[in-house]
Amino acid sequence: MKTGAVLPVLSVSALLVAAGCGKSQPKASAALIPAMPVHTITIQAQPIAQSDEYVSTIRSRRSATINPQVSGNITRILVQSGEHVRAGQPLMEIDPTRQEATVASQAATAQQKLALYSYDKTEYNRERRLFADGIVSKDALDQAQQAYANSKADYESSVATLRTQQQELGYYHVAAPFSGIIGDIPVHVGDYVTPTTMLTTDDANGDLEAYIYVPTEHASEVRSGLPVQILDSAGNPIETTAIDFVSPQVDDALQGILVKAPVHSSQIRNLQLVEARVIWGTAPHPVVPVLAVSRLGGQAFVFTVRNAGPRKYVAHQQAITLGATVGNDYAVLNGLTNGDEVIVSGTQLLVDGAPVIPLPSAPPDAAGRAAS
Repeated sequence: MKTGAVLPVLSVSALLVAAGCGKSQPKASAALIPAMPVHTITIQAQPIAQSDEYVSTIRSRRSATINPQVSGNITRILVQSGEHVRAGQPLMEIDPTRQEATVASQAATAQQKLALYSYDKTEYNRERRLFADGIVSKDALDQAQQAYANSKADYESSVATLRTQQQELGYYHVAAPFSGIIGDIPVHVGDYVTPTTMLTTDDANGDLEAYIYVPTEHASEVRSGLPVQILDSAGNPIETTAIDFVSPQVDDALQGILVKAPVHSSQIRNLQLVEARVIWGTAPHPVVPVLAVSRLGGQAFVFTVRNAGPRKYVAHQQAITLGATVGNDYAVLNGLTNGDEVIVSGTQLLVDGAPVIPLPSAPPDAAGRAAS
């Protein structure tokens, strides 16, 4: 009976000893984890642009909608959509037959008026000589002078009308108002057009500007000369320009201030929507390589080096707030200060508190390869 009572006591003691040994085992394992060599960089503040991005509409400074100035049927279309044209180049022709007949009739009338004018002029000069010789009366001279003046005025009026009709005849030949690119041509040969019909458009694609609406909260900051970057679909700058116009009014519908900036890139087209980055100024911020940043649950962080004793260092997981990208780096708005040592290699193998051996800073390309 006594022997049976002793056995449970010994079993409990054995369990307690085993449990005690189990608790001490992690400490022994942690002490045996080898320190991992890592490359680091020392954080230094750099001037970072403070900017905002807005959707911008590209418009041509020279863009014309071409309408006919006369009515009639189109007889010829001399250009195609997308064609580059020079100033004055013929684009279309409208049937001029009726107007040509009008010009011819007016020219004949002018010739008739000219004949009468020439005759009255000759008669007036003859009556003036006869009056000087005392052969005709003053009344006869006055009548000849009156007939001459009337026929002269009638002829000049006829000539002016002829010139007007000839000028209108030129409207049947539609020409490009300036050098540019022809847009869509919605009409066809044979269509009847009037002055309200749109024939096509002419856009000078090399003279563009970006229309940007800046929110009113930036009213005190927006001004001419502010740098503007035109971005492509990937967010990369296509062209850097500057604001050259600031509207004195606020748009009622958008509650924004219209600003304009010239655009010269051949990659941009009239009426294209692009992202425009307005740069308000610069401020110093720490920067870290993109490959040094990790994310966990939507939170960005980096590993920094902490001193854990004499010649002992550990990795510390530091949460950061990211700003804009600057090349291959992130601007850090919060979480780092100048002088911090940030680990840029082997970050995927690190955990908070892991022992590390800081190595001298690697060149940017080497650091990138190590981090990847």
